[in-house]
Amino acid sequence: MKRHFFQPQEVADYERKRYRRWDQRLVHQREIRIIGKFSRLVKTACPLVLDLPCGYGRFSPLLHQLGLAVVSADLSLAMVQRALSRGHGSPQSAGVVADALQGLPFRDNSFGLVLVMRFFHQLHHPQERKIVLSEIARVTTGDIILSFYRLNYLHLFQRKIRKWLKKTPTKIKMISWRELESELAGAGLKVRRRKNIFPFLHSQVIVWLQTSKAKTKS
Repeated sequence: MKRHFFQPQEVADYERKRYRRWDQRLVHQREIRIIGKFSRLVKTACPLVLDLPCGYGRFSPLLHQLGLAVVSADLSLAMVQRALSRGHGSPQSAGVVADALQGLPFRDNSFGLVLVMRFFHQLHHPQERKIVLSEIARVTTGDIILSFYRLNYLHLFQRKIRKWLKKTPTKIKMISWRELESELAGAGLKVRRRKNIFPFLHSQVIVWLQTSKAKTKS
């Protein structure tokens, strides 16, 4: 995975530009709805949620609204600081600079929920995904919400057109369901529920994962 350490002005520019188009706003709204729905189904005695990577804190307001204590973690200090500011000074928030590929600086079973959005498709090698899955499974008491890009030829074609038009998109890794399930099984994780952002049109899928440690609502 290519690493980039954002500076404060880069964070501000990224936040301003990232979801300004109408289609990007639709994706954002859809992500919020799905994460909210899955989060409400999680049954845990631990109110701590790890937002990894937190980015500029796009999901911080939602997580606080759900009554969760948020730990924002990212490779870039500037991203962590911005995410914390979006918590509006909530005492139920903390931040840490962390690299999941180097091991998370938390004890086992530290979080009732781990949120991993828009990170998995940046991991182009199976070994990287294996490390991340192992780490997030270790630090959760049982529940994980994760997004990945499922192999989708229509979406892949759209991205190639955009690249041809010189609107070069970030290179992403799409994987099949079979690949995902195999990698999840290796980390002791199972899919509890799944939801496509926009079926057939968009590759992103959000899954609610559980380890054997989890307790579920009926």
